[in-house]
Amino acid sequence: MAKQEIPTTLSPELFDYLQGEQLVLLGTVDAESKAPSVNAISWVKSLSEEKIRFTVTNNSRIVTNIKENPNVVLTVVALETVYSINGKANILEDTMQDVPLKLSKIEVIIEHVFESMFWGAKVVQEPVYEKTYNEKKAKELDEKVYKALMA
Repeated sequence: MAKQEIPTTLSPELFDYLQGEQLVLLGTVDAESKAPSVNAISWVKSLSEEKIRFTVTNNSRIVTNIKENPNVVLTVVALETVYSINGKANILEDTMQDVPLKLSKIEVIIEHVFESMFWGAKVVQEPVYEKTYNEKKAKELDEKVYKALMA
């Protein structure tokens, strides 16, 4: 049986999907317990087929975990399937400029992109979330965060 080739970059469709405002699960290794840790994040954007950027508050456990161990996995439910995007994370800025929150800019260099949906099934409805705070302020904040994230 031939060895299956595992993609090392995002497909054009997955790249387009990851242009912000998506629910993504981020897996890190906990700095203290060394156990897996999973968090939901939404300020995520593909920079290229090889890189993804995201931001979280700079006092987040996620930042501590990445400083201790840069191996991460981003889980994306999209395009009728589930993707596990493995890579190495690097903190580009401890605190991003021109954003009213203290956010760290983090970049992931993609190593592998696995389609991890179980065999014989497809996702028929992608996860949806809604922001529960002021819609206008949320939009303004998102615009500032994405601009700083991609700079």
